[in-house]
Amino acid sequence: MIPSDFYRGRRLRSSLTMRELVRENAITASDLIMPYFVVETDDDSFKKEISSMPGQYQLSLKELEKTVGVAVADGLKACILFGIPAEKDEVATQAYADTGIVQKAIRLLKDRWPELVVIADTCLCEYTSHGHCGIVKNEYVVNDPTLNLLAKAAVAQARAGADMVAPSDMMDGRVAAIREALDEAGFVNTPIMSYAVKYASAFYGPFREAAESAPQFGDRKTYQMDPPNSREAMREAAADLEEGADILMVKPGLPYLDVVRQVRDNFDTPVAVYQVSGEYSMIKAAAQNGWVDEAGIVMESLAAFKRAGADLILTYFTEDVLKALKK
Repeated sequence: MIPSDFYRGRRLRSSLTMRELVRENAITASDLIMPYFVVETDDDSFKKEISSMPGQYQLSLKELEKTVGVAVADGLKACILFGIPAEKDEVATQAYADTGIVQKAIRLLKDRWPELVVIADTCLCEYTSHGHCGIVKNEYVVNDPTLNLLAKAAVAQARAGADMVAPSDMMDGRVAAIREALDEAGFVNTPIMSYAVKYASAFYGPFREAAESAPQFGDRKTYQMDPPNSREAMREAAADLEEGADILMVKPGLPYLDVVRQVRDNFDTPVAVYQVSGEYSMIKAAAQNGWVDEAGIVMESLAAFKRAGADLILTYFTEDVLKALKK
């Protein structure tokens, strides 16, 4: 005798159309932010594949324009820019120069596609000769003197036309310093997407090649968060929100879904998550070996971010997902 009073969940899974009708989370083009690496070079045709990130490239300004043009046609709504300057120094001069590579890229993209949301990563590591995210004294990254440079970089990015700045350095007080500088420069409406909860993660490895930003000594554990901690993440997020952040980001993504959920539950503000280079490269490597279905895993991972509470997803798979969404 089969009982008749048990839950029949399969009723709502009987077909693709039925599953789509009751689906709790969906990925749209408006959820996605594509990262791009732009290189200062005289070679307009420069397009170099990042060996540890198959399908991702370092791009000249001209190649960036071509690449973004295809993505915009596919539905790209937002991107974030990382710059690789021709020259680096100890105080990251090119990060805040009006002629810096990211500032040039911002102007190019905004002139070409005014409606595209162009976000500038606001950090110094790609521009310093030592590869750290701030001013170094006696092989230690000093906090407060670094804030002035970050603020100058944010103003330069806003002046170039950036729709949003995204400080990723993890210096204490940098959101307050940037907010004050932006306001004083007349950019009161430029939002800050803070890398509020950024861990000193081993998942960043391939990015170091992509952005040419590996530290020349030591590591970043004195300023990025310790991976075993989650209560500390709430303190960091609360501090950035109080200092003027408009969007809170958690980085990395999948290994920190519990933290994404805690940020979502504790703060009534947009939440972003970064599916970082190591996550991208692992999926790519497994797919190239025929071990996993790349498209399936990508969509499942993005759904996990939405399920955990993220509103925005920075992912190197953005262009692929946009093409899939068009189909």
